Amino acid sequence: MTFVHKAFAAQAPLAPQDQHLVEHTLHQAEVFKGHFLHAFRDQVRLPSGDVATREYVIHPGAVMVMAMLDDGRLVMERQYRYPMQRVMVEFPAGKLDAGEDRLACAQRELLEETGYSATEWAHAGVLHPVISYSTEFIDIWFARGLSLGERELDHGEFLDVFTASLDELLAWSRDGQLTDAKTLTGLLWLQNHLSGAWPLTWQAVPQHPAAG
Repeated sequence: MTFVHKAFAAQAPLAPQDQHLVEHTLHQAEVFKGHFLHAFRDQVRLPSGDVATREYVIHPGAVMVMAMLDDGRLVMERQYRYPMQRVMVEFPAGKLDAGEDRLACAQRELLEETGYSATEWAHAGVLHPVISYSTEFIDIWFARGLSLGERELDHGEFLDVFTASLDELLAWSRDGQLTDAKTLTGLLWLQNHLSGAWPLTWQAVPQHPAAG
């Protein structure tokens, strides 16, 4: 039997030396299916032979964009996150639509949420923000050559757009004002890129069609 969550497995195959750590699915039960989250409760056989329960959420995946202005400032958002019951400081991000190309999603989300479009893009990597209970991955993108137009927020979406320097973002991270996991990972990438330690390959990309 092919289990739903196998489609979200890591891209790299398991190394032979890791086989002794693998948990094998015995039974899968759907717990909840919502607008975009899909929850399961599986029984698995542990490497010891014992049986355990694993509860997890299938997530379609997302993108995050670090949009860099010519003066070095970053395009940021402030958005109320209901589960946290607080306003969070974040890099622009959004989930993938079914079958959507990841770069196209990054272009779309940046434009819709902030009004910015970019002429150059670079793919940095991927992060897995909640590996203990979700298949979610977030593709990390850099964007530059920005121009500002009109944003097109989704119905029911409310957020403020602002710009901040790297020093400001690092200070907020240190002081606990910025705690979003994907944004903290983005800052790690940004620091290492700016230092020259983690180079990026930039590509000229036509503006998203909605940008005109």
